[in-house]
Amino acid sequence: MLEILDDVCESGRKLGIVFQTIEDTALDGKYVKIEGKRMINFGSCSYLGLEMDHRLISGTIDAVTRFGTTFSSSRAYLSSTLYGELESQLENIFDNPVVVTNNTTTGHLSNIPIIVGDNDAVIMDVNVHNSVQQAVSLLKERNVSVEVIRHNRMDILEDRIIALQQNYDKVWFMSDGIYSMFGDVAPVKELKGLLDTYEQFHLYIDDAHGMSWAGENGSGFVRSQLLKHDRMYLVTSLGKAFGSNGGVLVMPNKQSYRRVREFGRSLIFSIQIAPAVLGASIASAKIHLSPEIYVRQNHLQERIKFFNQTAKLYELPLIKESLTPVMFIGVGKPQVGYNMVRRIMNEGFYVNIAVFPSVSYTNTGLRIPLTLQHSNEDIENLMKVIALNLPIAMKESGQNVKDLNHYFKLNR
Repeated sequence: MLEILDDVCESGRKLGIVFQTIEDTALDGKYVKIEGKRMINFGSCSYLGLEMDHRLISGTIDAVTRFGTTFSSSRAYLSSTLYGELESQLENIFDNPVVVTNNTTTGHLSNIPIIVGDNDAVIMDVNVHNSVQQAVSLLKERNVSVEVIRHNRMDILEDRIIALQQNYDKVWFMSDGIYSMFGDVAPVKELKGLLDTYEQFHLYIDDAHGMSWAGENGSGFVRSQLLKHDRMYLVTSLGKAFGSNGGVLVMPNKQSYRRVREFGRSLIFSIQIAPAVLGASIASAKIHLSPEIYVRQNHLQERIKFFNQTAKLYELPLIKESLTPVMFIGVGKPQVGYNMVRRIMNEGFYVNIAVFPSVSYTNTGLRIPLTLQHSNEDIENLMKVIALNLPIAMKESGQNVKDLNHYFKLNR
């Protein structure tokens, strides 16, 4: 496995498409400079374009002026004044108790070992984010039952709930709201049906890529489908469309909130978020609690719909057509992916390659997040470049359209 990973990384590094550092001395949110070339950045997950908003920047400056560059204490002892302000605003957004963590990874590490009991069973979607899998691995040290099921197979999940509830106190299912590679979504309404049917069933869902661009007050994709449930634990990110940084644990009850807040390992043993970041988050939360958030959501939906239409127009292999801002155009083998990204960069666009182990070996693709920094013209110009170069890249790598359809099970 390490040899395969090393080969994948080294190939991408030699071509200058991974492990790059931008050369800009300042950013505008749309362009990046790599190898002396200015490119439109189609690699950012700041879906609503808030990272360059003057109000977030002003919030950062105000916070660092008043509180300095760091508040060097564990939250077990003291929390910055700014935490209380931010968590109060987030509770208004989610209408539930919340805990803010340094990021979603440390959030899962604080959350999962506390809320999952020794006599519980855990089921994970095979595609659930690696940060969730890391936290679940800690449960194995306590001999907690852990298993993995095929992606979005609610029939298999229900069968496992029925079987496991006989011997365990709770049966947990852990999934993403928006899956970060293909941009496909969890069947939240079906999951609600399982929550309503099986009393021992509990849902733990990571909506990092769903935050802000969907839901009431930007509360996210999952909350747009299932507003609240007393057995749903939601985790999301402030580091993507929210425009700042940090993780948010949305707790269904005060008891769970108290235990995680007081016993969560990253909350006890880690230095807290810097005041500058908290200041930006507070400014963003105010936007989320205003009508402006719906204007931004609607504008992004227009971009998403235009991308879907344009992909169809140019007959591109868009793997999962949905109304999320994470797009994935399949290319097949890694060699085709490397070839394509290099060609696209030469034309003035930066895109992410999705390659093994993030996806299976022959499911390499172009992962293209959409943001409000992109115009329809930007999107169409990128589509034209992909449509022109994909047949050439496939031919050079000994792959054809029939192979591509087979790899992704496309009916084309």
